[in-house]
Amino acid sequence: MRTTSKNLIWLGIALILVTGLVHFIDAPDAFEEVTYKGLLFVANGIGAIVAAYGIWKNERWGWALGLVIAAASFAAYVASRTVGLPQLPAEPDEWLEPPGVVSLVAEGLFTILA
Repeated sequence: MRTTSKNLIWLGIALILVTGLVHFIDAPDAFEEVTYKGLLFVANGIGAIVAAYGIWKNERWGWALGLVIAAASFAAYVASRTVGLPQLPAEPDEWLEPPGVVSLVAEGLFTILA
């Protein structure tokens, strides 16, 4: 049986929940841009909650799910600022948008922690 420090578990939970919360908060705006983006933001938030539960239970799948969510969110943020997303042009002037930066930091730290 593996053991993970309680502090690391709580830090992982906090970081993945920050990622999900930022996406839940931005979901209404994302729906206004294009429906699939809003759905992905909602899925991100739900996935983050599920991952946090798995991490709380010290399950390997919780960390794995959180890693997929964090890494995919980070990659999509970079893509949206550089090459754009389907039906959405690149937004190179939005790199320092505060919610995006908060999410990037949480995703990056979670990825390192996982």
